[in-house]
Amino acid sequence: MPSDRETRDRRRQAIREILLGEESVHQQWDLVDRLKEKGFSATQSNVSRDLTALGAVRLEGRYAIPSWTADSAEPPALREVRDLVLEIKPAGPHQLLLVTPPGAGYMVGRALDEDAWEDIVGTVTGYSSVLVLTETGFFQKLVHERLKWYLRDVEAGEPEDEAP
Repeated sequence: MPSDRETRDRRRQAIREILLGEESVHQQWDLVDRLKEKGFSATQSNVSRDLTALGAVRLEGRYAIPSWTADSAEPPALREVRDLVLEIKPAGPHQLLLVTPPGAGYMVGRALDEDAWEDIVGTVTGYSSVLVLTETGFFQKLVHERLKWYLRDVEAGEPEDEAP
């Protein structure tokens, strides 16, 4: 009989396959039903925790697993400064504000620039913050979710709801 951990890992793999498949998943309950069809017993709260662990995001009304979560590897420069990001805040359309300890803004901004995220147009560094600029509201949400994924322990506000 498989352990709880093995069962959870197999269920998460099934969720990954479902989300990477052709059919969109719009509600967690839809995912619960699809898992039952595959022989997995799951509750909505199990699915919610699994989605978080997998790094799934909800964009444009459906759940997806972004490509950056495929190997769970952090970008090299961001790995060095992840503890310096205290908070992530939406800062108007197409912008995010990363709050850092005094004097650490430059290091965090430089790390993002070195990692060259294609969704980031540029960064403006301050003494204790970094303003991250994106081209559209869609990219703002994408970068926000990506930052939350890499900086999982950081308090993160939600970006403004706006059409891309």
